[in-house]
Amino acid sequence: MIAWVAWVRAGRVARKLDALSQSYWELRYDFTRLRSQVARLDPAVPDEEDRAPAAAAAQTVSFVPLSSMKKKE
Repeated sequence: MIAWVAWVRAGRVARKLDALSQSYWELRYDFTRLRSQVARLDPAVPDEEDRAPAAAAAQTVSFVPLSSMKKKE
């Protein structure tokens, strides 16, 4: 009996995960499509190639230890 209940719950969780994953990818697709539409409408927004050097410079620090963020008394 307990195994059957666990099996049913696992099926429900799997279906919810599939639905959530589907929603995520639809949202990513819509976001990309809308971003490209905005880029076409507003040429003042820099392209990906123009932002790449600034993004690379901003990503030089990839890890900040939590100990460095503690309040010093």
